[in-house]
This record gives sequence, structure tokens and C-alpha cells, in this order.
Amino acid sequence: MHAVPGPLAGRSVYGRGRGLVPLVAALSGFLSSTLQNPSRRRPAKTLSLRTGVWKGQSGVRRELSWAEVWKGAGVIVQLRICVPKELSEVTVQTCRDQVGTAGVAVVPGASVVPAGDVIEVQVARESVEELLEKLQVLKIRDVGSVAMTTPEFVLSSSADRAEHAAPGDGADAVIWDDVTRQTGEDSRLTWNFLAFLVLATQLAGIGIVTDSPIAIVGAMAVGPEFGPLAALAVSLATRQWKLGRRAAIALGVGFPVAMLLAALTAWLSIPLGLFPRNALDTGSAVEFIYHPGPYSLIVAVLAGIAGMLSIIGRRSAALIGVFISVTTVPAAGYVAVALVLGEYPKAAGSALQLLLNLVGIVVAAVAVLLFYRLVARRRPAAAAHSVRGQRSGLRH
Repeated sequence: MHAVPGPLAGRSVYGRGRGLVPLVAALSGFLSSTLQNPSRRRPAKTLSLRTGVWKGQSGVRRELSWAEVWKGAGVIVQLRICVPKELSEVTVQTCRDQVGTAGVAVVPGASVVPAGDVIEVQVARESVEELLEKLQVLKIRDVGSVAMTTPEFVLSSSADRAEHAAPGDGADAVIWDDVTRQTGEDSRLTWNFLAFLVLATQLAGIGIVTDSPIAIVGAMAVGPEFGPLAALAVSLATRQWKLGRRAAIALGVGFPVAMLLAALTAWLSIPLGLFPRNALDTGSAVEFIYHPGPYSLIVAVLAGIAGMLSIIGRRSAALIGVFISVTTVPAAGYVAVALVLGEYPKAAGSALQLLLNLVGIVVAAVAVLLFYRLVARRRPAAAAHSVRGQRSGLRH
């Protein structure tokens, strides 16, 4: 049921008497009324594509582009800011003036540590990074705290208007602190990380000696190696070397330990008769592991791009496809088994496959991050000077 504006407002195009004639009559009436009354026409798409005006919480106005006016519903993020009382006013003003802010609430004296106020802000995801940069200028992180959550559901016309006013699209917005946090959590050398990597390599070894593609796919899905690889890419793109060292340690320790245990398992399995010594000669389904080629690098690059995009857009479901598409863990398992069975050329080919996948994923992920840094809309220098000026005024 679609209502028609103009003289037929309130009437339904599709209703009683469905068919082509009622539809043509409705459209004809609408076009006729629009031509007779130019004020009802949609604003023209000028070269600047400006067709609307956004009015902020404190009266700030900004012209909107055609794309911003007509884009679909996005994501609203909620920030909880704890600040000392002397910074409360300038923080509230900064949040109110931010394009894409849907609402600001202040609870005076609610914060105990640090002593001060609690400010809650609802803002479009596209504008979060710019607002966080302004809060960084105010040194909120040093004297207070900022917590970010994403509500499951927000019912607010103000939120809809704010999301339409925010430049860009929420799915394409990069919140760098959030990306660093996500990758940092998965980049540590923990018992949990080691356990999953060892289990994945064991599954890969079983799939290799039994020529089972299903076990190989299972090993790909279980492997946790993409977390440290993503963290390594973030560290290279943002020059956070501490994060990079942590990720390199996780990979540098995790893979050798997993491969050593896989080799030990294979060595113990031979006397038990679990598989013959010529098991690698009959494994036609897993030959791709020790035969790296151009497509090995291409797949790794595509997986790296998809993986980083899924982290940026918080699409965790897409990561499963990334895990299954790369052969890092199967290659590590093949190296271990081949060395035990004396198949050194196949071990070398698998090692090259492992190297190609690791390098391809990291390089592609770094390229994605650098691209986002290049095209991301940065806050104007005037806004930064304004925020710094407000903080300087507080000191005096």
C-alpha cells in the first residue's frame, strides 16, 4: 500500500479495483498537480547536491548533500563520558555541536571516580570518530573515561535525522580505537590462543594423512591466526608498534609450538599403524597445500581484504568465510607431517604456501586500513582549534 502525495494524498494506489488503469490515473493526477504547483516539486539536484539543512542540538546548521538526505537508516552509538566538573560544560557543548548527534544527557555529580559529571551522548556511527578526536583534544582520556556501546534498538526521530545528517555511511565508518581494541584482544599469546592453534593444526594433520577435505576445512575454521594477523596489520597502518610486537610474538611462538606437537603426533602414530609412511603419496585432495601458485597469493589477498572489512564493519559472520578461504593452518600441519615422513620437497612447498598466505593477508589488510585513512573525512582544522581554544579558556 503506497500513499500518493498531492491531490491524491491519503488515497491508496493499490486498493479496490487493482489494475493498470487506476495506477495510471493516480500517477497522471500526481504529475499534473506537481506541474501546476512548482512548490510541490522535489528540490533540484544542483552541482553541489545540496537539498537539505541539518540543525544541531545547539542550533548549528549545516547543508546536507542529496546522498545524505536520501540514505537509509544507519546505526546509533551511545557514548558514556565521565569528566571532571570543570570540563563538563565544554564537553557537552562539543557533543551538542557535533554533526550527527541525536541526543545529549547530563547527570551532574554522578561520577565518583573521577569526581564529576556523567554525560551520555547518542550519535550516528559515522560521526563517532570525529567526536572522539575532539574529545581527545580535550584530554578526556587522561582525566576521565569514554565508554562506547551500540544499542540494539533506538526509536527516535531525532536519531533518524542525526543519522541522515552525518556524512558517509555507518557501515563504512572506521572507529580506530574500536578496531585497535578488537584486534588487540585477539593478538595476545594466551593459553586459549595456543589451544585453538594446536587443535586446528592437529585437525589439519589428520585431514592430510587421511586425505579428508572435511577435516582440512574444519582446521581452517578453528584456526585463530587471523586475530594476530589483523593486529599486525593495524600496528603497521597506525604505527602502534607495541600491538605489532604482541601479535608477532603470538604468531612466532604459536605456529612453531603447534607444528612441533603435530609432528610429535605424526611420529607417534606411525608405529601404531594409524597411517602408512606413503600417506602423502595418495593424498590427491590435499595436493593444493604444497603446490603454491599465483592463486594462493590472490586468495590470501582477498581473504585479508574481506577479513579487515568485516572487523571494520563489525560483521563477525563474514570472518568464518575468511578462515575457510586461507590455508595457513593446513600448510603448517603439512610441514610438520611431511618433515616426519621425510617428504622434504613437499614440506618446503607447504612452508612457502604458509608464507604466501601470511604475507598476503597482512599486506591486503594494511592496504585496506591505509585506504580508509586516506578517504576518511577528517574533522576540519578550524574545529580542532575551536576545541583547543575552549580548553585553553578553561585554564584561565
